[in-house]
Amino acid sequence: MTSDKYWIALSSIEEIDSRFIQRLYNYFGDIEKAFNANDLSSIDGLSVKKAEKFLRLRDKVNPDNALQKVADKGISYLTFDSEKYPYMLKNIDNPPSVLYYKGDLFSCNLERTLAVVGSRRATSYAKEALSKIISELGGTDICIVSGLASGIDTTAHVSAVDNNLKTIGVIASGFDFTYPAANKELYKKIENGSGAVVTEYYPTFEPLKFRFPQRNRIVSGLSFGTLVAEASLKSGALITSNLTLEQGRELMCIPGLITNPNTEGIYKLLKNGATLVTCADDILEALGWEVKIEQQTLFNLPDLNDDEKVIYEALEIEEKGVDELQAFTKLSIDNLLMYLTTMELKGIIKQVDGDRYKKVY
Repeated sequence: MTSDKYWIALSSIEEIDSRFIQRLYNYFGDIEKAFNANDLSSIDGLSVKKAEKFLRLRDKVNPDNALQKVADKGISYLTFDSEKYPYMLKNIDNPPSVLYYKGDLFSCNLERTLAVVGSRRATSYAKEALSKIISELGGTDICIVSGLASGIDTTAHVSAVDNNLKTIGVIASGFDFTYPAANKELYKKIENGSGAVVTEYYPTFEPLKFRFPQRNRIVSGLSFGTLVAEASLKSGALITSNLTLEQGRELMCIPGLITNPNTEGIYKLLKNGATLVTCADDILEALGWEVKIEQQTLFNLPDLNDDEKVIYEALEIEEKGVDELQAFTKLSIDNLLMYLTTMELKGIIKQVDGDRYKKVY
């Protein structure tokens, strides 16, 4: 559409935001007229100083060039007035004026989107609990939405990819930047078949600190509900949780150790009415989704003989050392070590802290 270049041109001006663009669009009713307007004095509440600043910045932008730069970088986009613009996102306060993306956004089922947020410095417990829950959703058409940051975000995306789920990563910069750099390969995996990476920011915009909280409204806004896995009382995850409630979406939390400062925010949310989640079924029930998921049980795990099943049962509640396992199973030390090695190779259990073992499933 010829109007696209005006949406792109406005979004390329760093000193204005989507709320300002929406204000112009709503007043003029046409994005081309909004871009080319020279008299903004009739817009209620818009100061003369802000209007003059916008006009100065606008005059430096060539809409055709702004659009061409996006095309040259192989970036797809949806403007706010596009019929394909996600309706869940369109209905939030302050929706992005342009949604830039790489990958196949429409391979994702935007009718079954689940946001996942949490601490960048997540504990191994939180990562494992989240991985378990996402694995239980494996093979369904549910799409996992997160922020492609370190910690819980990365775990959510990786678990989605590993379990054949589509995933959407919402980033806090333009596509000229990859943040964090450690997630470069994850970006590529998502863009090359596992979903899409999206942003409201023009390609040249850097991942500045203030853009991360702004990004959070898109994570929750794309989603029917948000699952929180570890959050301190002052965290981005709590910001997203509040946005979820403001947007009228479902808020869910994975419980954690009460001695962990990163769970203080979780228990605050739970006390205030968030849904407690310990398995995938809790998510489906909270969101009212009828999705068939295959429950992983002891007896459909791959190739377990009777002795291995006994070992697995011994690890059902908590990790155990070799001596504890031998006392529980009554197996000889040689046979026990052989079975432990075999089960570890099958990916059913894993070794932690020296000679201690825990189940993976």
